Amino acid sequence: MCGRYASTKDPGKLAAEFAALDATGGAAPGADFNVAPTKNVFSVVQRHPRDDAGDRDLERTERTIRVMRWGLVPMWAKEKTIGSRMINAKSETVTTKPAFRSSIKRYRCLLPADGWYEWKREGGRKQPFFMTSPDGSSLAMAGIYASWRDPQAEDAPPLVTCSVLTTSAIGQLADVHDRMPLLLPATAWEQWLDPDLPDVTDLLGPPPRELVDGLEIRPVSTAVNSVRNNGAKLLERVSLDEQPQAVGLDSDMK
Repeated sequence: MCGRYASTKDPGKLAAEFAALDATGGAAPGADFNVAPTKNVFSVVQRHPRDDAGDRDLERTERTIRVMRWGLVPMWAKEKTIGSRMINAKSETVTTKPAFRSSIKRYRCLLPADGWYEWKREGGRKQPFFMTSPDGSSLAMAGIYASWRDPQAEDAPPLVTCSVLTTSAIGQLADVHDRMPLLLPATAWEQWLDPDLPDVTDLLGPPPRELVDGLEIRPVSTAVNSVRNNGAKLLERVSLDEQPQAVGLDSDMK
């Protein structure tokens, strides 16, 4: 699963890394070393641009960096609180689950991350680890999104929310947890983001083994267990011998 991750780059850097335009306006969140569900996060989308009359230009697409809220709220939901239970979507069932099947066909995105956290039981406690790229490049987590309007406030702007796709962990990651985010290599970005391609079944399997084998798995401080904690120290490697013997976990990290 993916219940916490880090996102510390500004939209300009992400735009350069993903060959996109910065369309975040004034809504860009700051550096966050402990991204938790229902927070605003960066996403990468590719859509047909619209002219001043609102008509789509079907001859071209435009890739942009946008801001969404983590925790997908289906368009048919009565309340947005459902989003806190929709932070992940299993790649094995995303095409059939009512909450996700429309989005996987029409509204796919990438969710850039410095890396993500996972917890492994070590004796009588759970030890957090941070999975990241050794060269500092962003990981591209496959995502889906949806636009929701509050039925009680029809004049309010739509709420755009997202979920991270997960898959079975492979390679060294399977020693930490049985699930992992569905990571996409750069060679798959164009296909995943293509707004005119409804079927991406061939991208829903586990990521390439070489992508996973190249990741660094770093033990980090149990301070990350609390969403109240933030800052670069959360990413620092720690000695397992220095960690406390018992750790209380927030419910959304179990």
